[in-house]
Amino acid sequence: MTKLADIGVYGLATMGANLARNAAGKGFTVAVANRNHERTDELIAEHGHEGAFVPAHGIADFVAAIATPRPILIMVKAGAPVDAVIEELLPHLDQGDIIIDGGNSLFTDTARRNAYLKGKGFRFVGMGVSGGEEGALIGPSMMPGGEVEAYERVAPMFTRMAAQVDGEPCCTHIGPDGAGHYVKMVHNGIEYADMQLIAEAYDLLKTLHGLDAPAIGEIFAEWNKGELDSYLIEITAEVLKKTDASTGKPLVDVITDEAEQKGTGLWTSKSALDLGVPLTAITEAVFARVLSSRRGQRIEAEGLLVHAKPPATLASDEAIEAIRAGLYASKIVAYAQGFQQLQVASDEYGWNLKLGDLATIWRGGCIIRARFLNRIREAYGDGAPVSSLLFEPYFREAVLAAEPKWRKVVGEAIAAGVPTPAFSSALAYYDGLRRARGPANLLQGLRDYFGAHTYGRLDKPGKYHTRWAQDGSEVKA
Repeated sequence: MTKLADIGVYGLATMGANLARNAAGKGFTVAVANRNHERTDELIAEHGHEGAFVPAHGIADFVAAIATPRPILIMVKAGAPVDAVIEELLPHLDQGDIIIDGGNSLFTDTARRNAYLKGKGFRFVGMGVSGGEEGALIGPSMMPGGEVEAYERVAPMFTRMAAQVDGEPCCTHIGPDGAGHYVKMVHNGIEYADMQLIAEAYDLLKTLHGLDAPAIGEIFAEWNKGELDSYLIEITAEVLKKTDASTGKPLVDVITDEAEQKGTGLWTSKSALDLGVPLTAITEAVFARVLSSRRGQRIEAEGLLVHAKPPATLASDEAIEAIRAGLYASKIVAYAQGFQQLQVASDEYGWNLKLGDLATIWRGGCIIRARFLNRIREAYGDGAPVSSLLFEPYFREAVLAAEPKWRKVVGEAIAAGVPTPAFSSALAYYDGLRRARGPANLLQGLRDYFGAHTYGRLDKPGKYHTRWAQDGSEVKA
């Protein structure tokens, strides 16, 4: 008799198939199914030898193949497809079975599904998974949220499937409700900023200093040996040094300059606005992708809004170091903003997120894994509140040391007409944050003038309004 499966995976596109293979390779029996039965058969034909799989062509057979309480991992496109699969599963489930959504679902959808399934006697886990195709197979970063009891049922599997760093799995219970998918959403937002900053550094090296893609790739490879050591810097070097087989040119030079997105960066920015968090670097990265998609308009504008391009200057060691320093400082700001958003969301939704744990599980498997995540982990390690990562000794000293070079690079980019929205917005945030008194006093005066919105005073408590259009007197609100 075939052993009942330890877990079921429904949805066998790249991520689902690789997570199923990952689980089977770690010694678990995995039931697999897909709406398109051919994909199930292909998985078994190509990878059935890698472990114990139980293929199924129907929902009833798929559910029946899993040991109770059944953990069922859904790996389908976010949105309506997730709800559709849940509804297909429900008639075949027993009380206490666990549905796990491992896609990039919006956290509010996860909260809704959690409440809906709880009301029917089932359990739900919304889990962010980062690492792409390779990570899903060999060990991703996994961010499960939902009831602790539901997580404990799958923890022995997920902690073995996840990437391991220094003997620790890159998987932990994130929090209740939609916490897991929220954390994955912000992770992706940070990823947007990280990638935009890298693209801007590449553009500066190419446009200001005339370097070709392979030369820039060598610079990124060198940067990856220092404090910028990260997965994204590593693969940037590889992408830049890749030659296109059909043209003999660097591959990056024949790729269309239009960046696509799947929505998580946009959701992150929207949530930041709802929570009142100044998420400038990530939001500018989202806007940069949107602008890149308007390629026709940009081509037209290049001919109409002509800017004299200065000749490229020598890419001296000093110039290269200035770009590196600006990239690192901007990256610190992006992470500081992202972690601040996570803290505000945790407080708002009562999730009690442990931000040091997030830095821990992001050190391996995920797209934003980087050396300095160890520094973030240390910053949260003693459990004391962290107002901003920029105030922590390591990050404060790093940004202060980089500041002169950072300013120089942004100034040169502006003068040359090279857009650096993420570099520039990160610097503007830093400058705004470090000013005890900014110009918002004038904003409040203007708001009070046209809308009687009132203002506070430095010299006494309370709110006040000036009768601007009447007698000009001030009254207490």
